[in-house]
Amino acid sequence: MALEGLKAGIFGAVSRLKGKRKLDEAEMKELSKSIRRALLESDFNVRQSKEITARLEERMVEEEPRPGVTLQTHAMNIIYTELVRLLGPPREIRPHNQTILMVGLYGQGKTTTTAKLAEWWRRRHGIKVAVIEADVQRPGAYAQLQQLLADSPVEVYGEPENTNAEEIVRNGLAKVGNADVVIVDTAGRDRLDDELQAELERIHKVANATERFLVIDAQVGQAAGPVAAGFHELVGVSGVIVSKLDGTARGGGALSAVATTGAPIVFIGEGEKVTDLEKFESDRFISRLLGMGDIRGLIDIAPDALDQEEAMRLTERMMSGRFTLNDMYKQMEMMAKIGTIDKIVSHLPSSFFGGIGSMDRKQKEEMQGNLERYRVIMDSMTEEEKNEPHILKAERIRRIARGSGVKEKNVRELLAQWNRSRKMMKGIKGNRKLRRQMKGMMGDMDDMDMPM
Repeated sequence: MALEGLKAGIFGAVSRLKGKRKLDEAEMKELSKSIRRALLESDFNVRQSKEITARLEERMVEEEPRPGVTLQTHAMNIIYTELVRLLGPPREIRPHNQTILMVGLYGQGKTTTTAKLAEWWRRRHGIKVAVIEADVQRPGAYAQLQQLLADSPVEVYGEPENTNAEEIVRNGLAKVGNADVVIVDTAGRDRLDDELQAELERIHKVANATERFLVIDAQVGQAAGPVAAGFHELVGVSGVIVSKLDGTARGGGALSAVATTGAPIVFIGEGEKVTDLEKFESDRFISRLLGMGDIRGLIDIAPDALDQEEAMRLTERMMSGRFTLNDMYKQMEMMAKIGTIDKIVSHLPSSFFGGIGSMDRKQKEEMQGNLERYRVIMDSMTEEEKNEPHILKAERIRRIARGSGVKEKNVRELLAQWNRSRKMMKGIKGNRKLRRQMKGMMGDMDDMDMPM
């Protein structure tokens, strides 16, 4: 999850409210100071940080927590609404009949983002998508785009020997213009110079684009504001895609700076896979950031290959308390299809399943390694052994260890993990809170508990 530092800073500040019913002036100032420090360290600018904390102080005084709501949760709710307000509402994008022009400076991840956007559009809407590579400044751009989309039905058009970008776009539209969505990747520069401006203006005229998306690397932080403003003046940017958001502590600066320009953030990129792009919705993004979870977002990033009926069946079995190694294996397969543990956990509420949603990076990496090893071990088991784990005694464990190339203790670790999971699943039947959380995963979002 991006902005882990901001999340930790806010949680650390708000955790000091535990057990309190009201704050005195000194305590309120200390809370405000801690929140402002967390925002500044995530590269939000001084004005925005002061504005958010001033609103927090004002609302903490004027608004009483609802009955049954702790002061911690009340403060977190205020921070949530203020951050959502700052980043602005989501922008609706028409799914069909689009020609999208991708623009940006050199090294911002534009070509990779072009591939991600094409794949997102294809998977989300099930339509024909084509890409035109018009970056004539970088010789490897066309080959890179082909490689990124090698396993996708998205059509890639390019003329690697042609140095006339305007001509490539014109020819490309004649060739693949019948696609529902055509995305045009353009060249970048170190800065928005006269040469780049002239080329973009010519391409813009030929493409007659319905959308003009600017790609900005989150690492640029607050400098994203002037960059967005410059491109907006040139081509009328209709949306901004913030890339590499998972690789920097300055993501808050990029997001907040772009938001102030009036050009809406439409997508964010986290991760290296071609599927690692998500539609930006400030309320859901901030909900994940503050540990409230985003189960609908988890469903959105699930690939086409994920069997929704099987997922429902597994969830129902878990809620009933029945849980075999076979169920555990199928669960791991589904998780592998969705993505890394880091991506999955970032969409879960912090309180989910005893705090799984609040694991730190080291814990997530350890869990990722264990899951991969456990799947290999279970591949060496028979169906009977996976369905009836109680028959796994010493001799069978030795055979499974040899077959999977691990030590016997690793097999026993897997069985211990399964047993812990099984006991936890049994506890679901009599635990109304956990049952509500599980129902939330199946779509009943109104029943999800707030963190804290």
